[in-house]
Amino acid sequence: MQEKRKAANILIYVILTILSVIFIIPIALVIMNSLKNKLYISTSPFALPNSESFRGLKNYIEGLTKIHFMDSIGYSLFITVVSVIMIIVFCSMTAWYITRVKNKLTSFIYFMFIASMVVPFQMVMYTMTKVANMTHLDNFVGINVLYLGFGSSMAVFMFTGFVKGIPIELEEAGLIDGCNPLTMFVKVVFPVLKPISITIAILNAMWIWNDFLLPYLIIGTKYRTIPVAIQYLRSGYGSIDYGHLMATIVIALIPIVIFYFMCQKYIIEGIVAGAVKG
Repeated sequence: MQEKRKAANILIYVILTILSVIFIIPIALVIMNSLKNKLYISTSPFALPNSESFRGLKNYIEGLTKIHFMDSIGYSLFITVVSVIMIIVFCSMTAWYITRVKNKLTSFIYFMFIASMVVPFQMVMYTMTKVANMTHLDNFVGINVLYLGFGSSMAVFMFTGFVKGIPIELEEAGLIDGCNPLTMFVKVVFPVLKPISITIAILNAMWIWNDFLLPYLIIGTKYRTIPVAIQYLRSGYGSIDYGHLMATIVIALIPIVIFYFMCQKYIIEGIVAGAVKG
């Protein structure tokens, strides 16, 4: 029995190792080609940099200058941070209210959130663009409201499942101590939501940071986020410098990878608690 279990563990380990290598190879190719001259990227993309093809950090310096990196990263950071904070705060409050106040209205609201999870973005993007323009949300501040709307369905679903696992006695103790509903949520409920909050923050931060279509449709070239700015390196037929393109992609990956590794220990805990309990 132990030998079979050991063999199964070895097989699983081998399969996971192979899958890891498969996922890592494209990233390694991007990093490797970001150090090469654009001519060698086209002719020998899988070859290691040598004395002729190696450009060092020139691709990074020139690429970041072309896309006005400091402006782009400022817009991306602002939109990502503000949108994630709004999703965490408003959706956690909504989920807590839906879970604790049981009536037809809250049930209807909950199922509306669930139903919106299956609506593809492409179905609403044209009407949403028109509405955003009419309501003056087509700027780097207003787009946060749109991200709140698109991110709220999954966040409310996960928060609701987690809140159901919180003992009601904690909130009753808060009421006895004289807490009003807002104070009780801030001081009693929200600290308990830390694992699921970090999980939702990671998932939404990765989505918003890497999102191209929504910023392109809503704020376009006026306020270029990093994905939109990188896309403009591809403009111009026959004149695409893939060295610059690869270098800016690598730089764009760094902040979100750092954020992920800082918070990764909460991901499994939050997803399991938020989905299974629901």
